[in-house]
Amino acid sequence: MMVSCCGLITSQKEPVPLKSVEVELEVKDHVATVVSTLNYHNQEDKPLEAVFVFPLPGDAAVCHFSATVGQTEIVAEVKEKQEAREEYDDALSSGQQAFLLEESEQSPDVFSLSVGSLPPGESASIRLEYVTELAVQADEGLRFLLPAVLNPRYQPQGSVGSEGSNVQVTSVPASLVPYTLSFSARVSSPRPVSKVESSSPLDPVQYLNTEQIQATVKLAAGHKFDRDVELLIYYKDAHQPSAMVEAGQASSQPGSLMGDPVVMLSLYPEFPQAVMSSVASSGEFVFLLDRSGSMHGERIKNARDTLLLLLKSLPLGCYFNIYSFGSSFEHIFPKSEEYNQKTMEEALKKVEEMEANLGGTEILKPLKHIYRQPSIPSQPRQLFVFTDGEVGNTKEVINLVKQNSASHRCFSFGIGEGASSALINGLAKEGGGHAQFITGADRMQPKVMQSLRFALQPSVVDVSVKWDLPSGVSVTALSPPIAALFQGQRSLVYAQFTGQSSEASEGCVTVAYSLAGHPSQTQLHFSLKPAEDSGLTVHRLAARTVIRSLEMEVREPGGQEDAGGKKKVVELSVQSGVSSVFTAFIAVNKSNSEAIQGPLLCRTIPTPRMMACMAPMGSCSMRMPVMSCDMAQLPQMSPMMGLAFGQTSCSMDRQRAGGMPELPQMSPMMDQSDTLESCRPKQPPRDPLLQLVSLQKASGCWLLDPHLAAALGKTSEEVEKPKPASVKQDVWATILALIWLHGFKMDAQEEWELLSMKAVSWLRAQKASLVTQCVEAGNALLGCNVQKDAVGL
Repeated sequence: MMVSCCGLITSQKEPVPLKSVEVELEVKDHVATVVSTLNYHNQEDKPLEAVFVFPLPGDAAVCHFSATVGQTEIVAEVKEKQEAREEYDDALSSGQQAFLLEESEQSPDVFSLSVGSLPPGESASIRLEYVTELAVQADEGLRFLLPAVLNPRYQPQGSVGSEGSNVQVTSVPASLVPYTLSFSARVSSPRPVSKVESSSPLDPVQYLNTEQIQATVKLAAGHKFDRDVELLIYYKDAHQPSAMVEAGQASSQPGSLMGDPVVMLSLYPEFPQAVMSSVASSGEFVFLLDRSGSMHGERIKNARDTLLLLLKSLPLGCYFNIYSFGSSFEHIFPKSEEYNQKTMEEALKKVEEMEANLGGTEILKPLKHIYRQPSIPSQPRQLFVFTDGEVGNTKEVINLVKQNSASHRCFSFGIGEGASSALINGLAKEGGGHAQFITGADRMQPKVMQSLRFALQPSVVDVSVKWDLPSGVSVTALSPPIAALFQGQRSLVYAQFTGQSSEASEGCVTVAYSLAGHPSQTQLHFSLKPAEDSGLTVHRLAARTVIRSLEMEVREPGGQEDAGGKKKVVELSVQSGVSSVFTAFIAVNKSNSEAIQGPLLCRTIPTPRMMACMAPMGSCSMRMPVMSCDMAQLPQMSPMMGLAFGQTSCSMDRQRAGGMPELPQMSPMMDQSDTLESCRPKQPPRDPLLQLVSLQKASGCWLLDPHLAAALGKTSEEVEKPKPASVKQDVWATILALIWLHGFKMDAQEEWELLSMKAVSWLRAQKASLVTQCVEAGNALLGCNVQKDAVGL
């Protein structure tokens, strides 16, 4: 049972035992090793247990966990989760110190760390290590994200996981986090590092050699926990395919994943420009927009502007629909409608009225509804999901997308700090689409339009990977088959090599695929000689890939777990030392001979959360750890006092029914929109680009009217006068709009490129005469110097 007890306690009343977090990042080419050190100190006069729930990248492979108490270092082992929990509880019961690290049942990007039996005045230092792949951005930068923000995750009503766990994480506004963060990174690559950027303030980049293949960078002091720490690393020639072979672990059995060499293949297929410049004129485009309370303010405004650009860029003759969701869901049309002027206008009218006023984040129900709709012949379904990713049932959502992956492609967009990387990446990976993250001052529009271009480009099918290795060496594929390849995107493939060859030291891999009916292939020759000093990073990432695939298979649609599959996950997790949903890291300090006396206090360490503006804390339900708790002795606190953690004395024999602390949750009925109405900014005047775009017709043309004149900054008379007499009004208006876009908005070309291509196609269909004369007259009117062929005419 879970009761909301204990109220809110400020840090003055109860000291938080976590004092500082130090993070060291080592980037080697496309992969990163992250070492986090968490320093604890018990300032209270009783022994305590500290519980800290924190986010990690969704695809991270946690591979080391140790604790140092005084002069003693205790290295944790990976064990089956229930066994690890029992060992932890037994240790606390017998007065020993113990440390437990486990992954959330609901979302693989949330971990819980329990530090048990820390005596009064004692300090402990926890070292946590994980490896992760770096995602490639549209501008070829490699993105590393240290999630510093863990937003409350919305737990749907009646869902599995909302009962049974006995500790609830608490979160506080970022400005009130009572511990510090330091962050440093070292980057090395065979290719020169051209630059390193971040949304957080950095000290200047230091290059360690003249070739610039090694560099270090630090986060400037005083990180405010108001955002995730994002690092963008740019290499010269980043798009070269490469293969890296890593030697197996000497202590592991040959023939096992950890004992054999493992290769990581990084692929960048280059597609012929002639094929990629063609844009599909069909498809069913379904847009699914998060309208929960946490999307208020700038987020929902940006989403509305983005939907305007998307709707103007769709090809005539396709089908579309827009769904929005919160605690319930809505759709603009009962079923997808053909795209034309009438349906576009109807949709835009409804988009303009959309606010973040639908309560919680129930994404599963609208997805199920969408998948139940019959597919339209010759109109492949493309699903675009926009969310701030604050859901608790991540694995259930991803499983649903996977089950329907044969009938659609899913493109996902994580909006704002703290969006779940496990959810956003998982949707795109299982749906054969592409994931984008929009944080800080990022504009949503260019990223979304890039994904629409991917969706409109011919899709790559029948992807196969063929290995050609010397005799005596066999290969086992460790990665699932590649579901999607996009122009300019990278795929990482892992494989295990078993056996040895006496003569040849080179292998070859061929990736074959079919693009718009044309068979094509990419080939790469590579050395079989393992890279030196690479550690076991590639093995751990490969093990994580296999573990994630097995976990998806174990959880069958009916919710039953496959015992054989679970056993395989546990065996591989223990063998590789990489965490999974069925295992946990456990460390017990057996050297402290004296049992720790007295009742154990439980302290839940608050996690930073984003506050768009200071809404009352009461808008978020935060339930405290339930153990023995004397309500009468607790101070009454106002809801505005932000810091929250459980001040509960915790009985030694407590039952860990569900084990790990639940994710921070929002109450299912919560709707922040009322609370936030008072601090919502007044609507600014519309962006000139969006003003012009909003006037374009579904066919691609513009009409010559006072609205267009105003968008171009002219009077109606000024716009009509220079028109050559025999030229139709809509042709003249469309040429003027194209000149304005090319003359004044080239910095935002990604946002209007598709709708301008539609306008050019419309002009060609009109077989318009005097185009050269129109372009010259339009340049003179608007004060531009745009060439006819630059516009595409």
